[in-house]
Amino acid sequence: MGISTMTALSPADERAGDVLRLRREIARMQRRRSDDAVLPLHPALQGLLPERGLQTGTVYSVSPSPSLIFALMSTVSQRGSWCAAVGMPTLGLEAAASFGVELSRLILVPEPGERWLAVVSALAEVVPLIAVNPGSRVGDADAARLAARLRDRGCTVLAASSWPQSEGMISLHDPHWEGLGEGWGLLSERTVTLTAQTRTTPRPQSLRVQLPGALGSVEAVHVPDAAPRHDGAPDRRLWAVA
Repeated sequence: MGISTMTALSPADERAGDVLRLRREIARMQRRRSDDAVLPLHPALQGLLPERGLQTGTVYSVSPSPSLIFALMSTVSQRGSWCAAVGMPTLGLEAAASFGVELSRLILVPEPGERWLAVVSALAEVVPLIAVNPGSRVGDADAARLAARLRDRGCTVLAASSWPQSEGMISLHDPHWEGLGEGWGLLSERTVTLTAQTRTTPRPQSLRVQLPGALGSVEAVHVPDAAPRHDGAPDRRLWAVA
């Protein structure tokens, strides 16, 4: 008598299988290591960082904002490179597309569980820019192992969490939505402050941008120059975050 059996896989086993399948797909992509020192940023964001881009082979801690992550990915994606998001199940593809992220070159691994480090390490072989939310505190040993892989492959990681020995931090704060009247209307655009602090620039650099703007992507906010007062001193009321 033949007996038909079906083996039930635990979530951990399923994730391990996903990692193996991911590695097989990555082996087919065969990305060559980039010699570029930085990954390009949208023109509206270039003033945040001294290199006007993201240093390759490093990790940046960033605010867990989908809009910020897509804005940081947009120019890299538009120039033909792959991007990935790991451990971020709520990211919206429509929002990604509105920011200019090319969906055909976007890899999503929504729920890697405890395998997030293996997934990011595998993706670093072929993907130059990876956003990750580990979901828990990252240990120094894990951070050091991944740092060696990133330096070797020239990959940059945007970590939506605190990260040991990160290259810098990019935070989003002071949001202000526009578009609502007195009890009516639609939220149309949001103006925020972005602040970056890196190892090479310990003094924070900030700027105001629309994230998203009226067209759904990132747009610069132009602050008018301070007009002189009658006594010849600049009007401090017009001073905004640099």
